[in-house]
Formats: sequence, C-alpha cells, structure tokens
Amino acid sequence: MADPIRVLIVDDHPVYRDGLRGLIERAPDLELVGEAETGVEAVTVAARTRPAIVLMDLRMPEMSGIEATRRIVQADPGVGVLVLTMSEDDDSLFAAMRAGARGYIPKDADAEELLRAIRAAALGEAIFGASIATRMMSFFAGGARSSNAFPELTERELEILEQIAAGRSNAEIGQRLGIAPKTVRNHVANVLNKLEVADRSQAIVRAREAGMGGGEPRG
Repeated sequence: MADPIRVLIVDDHPVYRDGLRGLIERAPDLELVGEAETGVEAVTVAARTRPAIVLMDLRMPEMSGIEATRRIVQADPGVGVLVLTMSEDDDSLFAAMRAGARGYIPKDADAEELLRAIRAAALGEAIFGASIATRMMSFFAGGARSSNAFPELTERELEILEQIAAGRSNAEIGQRLGIAPKTVRNHVANVLNKLEVADRSQAIVRAREAGMGGGEPRG
C-alpha cells in the first residue's frame, strides 16, 4: 500500500480549517501533518513537517499566501501548493502561479473536486478549477510575450512592472504581493533603471506596449 499523501492546511479562518481537516481525515489515502494560521507560520510548519501538498489561503496576516508559497517552494521544489481562495481576480491567480503554486481551486469547490485536486497535484499535475482554466490558458498564451519583451528583468521585477502597468501605487503593490514598502521602492527603482525610463508613466507606456497591465486597475 502506498504511503498516504501528507497534507498541510494553511488558512486563518478556523471554521474553514475545520472543514478541510475533516475532509482530509476521512480520506484513507491522505494524512494531515499540520495546520497554520498565517503565512509566516506556514513557512515554519512546512519546513518542519515536509508535506507533499499545502492547501494555501491567499489573504492572511503577517505574510500573504503568495509570498508563503514562494518561500515554501524555494525551500522544497517538490512540494505541491494548491491555492484555495474566494478571490478569482487575475492578479492573484497569476501571482500565485509565478510563486510556484501547482494549482488554484475556488473555496466553494465541492469535496470531490478538492480531493481530486490534491491527488492529482501529488502526482505532479497542474490543477485549476473549471472557472479558472480558460483564463490561465489565455494568460500563458500572452504572458510569455510580455516576459520575453523584458529579458533584463527578474521574475519579481516583472511582477512589479505588471502592477505598475495596472496603475497601482507602491502601497497597493506591497499589499498584493506581500512585500514591504521599502522593498517595493527598491524593485521599482531597479525596473525604471533597467528599462532606462525616467518615471513610472514611461514604464507604463513600455509595459502596455508589450501587452502588460490590461484591464482597469483594481482596488
């Protein structure tokens, strides 16, 4: 008999955590190895318990699920992070994927869909809820063009440029990506320098010419 799939739950809502715990404990091929309420705690618990799958909320205190995902995957590239969230906005979705998440499932997914996602992610598959798959395909069809347009930028700097192109302030960027304001300022300065532009408005023009920042800015 194969070893059970080791699962870590990360969510700051106790009621939702309770539901996930019950689901995992009832599944004979899954094993709950830990729980965390914040992004910081998630990174610590993941390092200690070495889960195969992390069920990750995006919006949490102390550190966002996106940054927690990035750190967990950097420490253990084999771990599969499944993002569970009520938010399906494109920015959160794409940022989670770039951070290394293996899938993105709405919190209102039924139990069978979630169990299938856990088992598939444990096999190395990329998993998206039905409502998300089409947007992901469109993103990767156009996202590669955007990235190739600025090969001098790091992945993080591309994320920052996308946020700038969407018209967001440094404070909004920091909140969305889960990084400190000073770190955002440093990244913005690097982006402007590498693009050889004088200010954010010129960076926006360059980015939008490359197909980045489409749509209206979101608050």
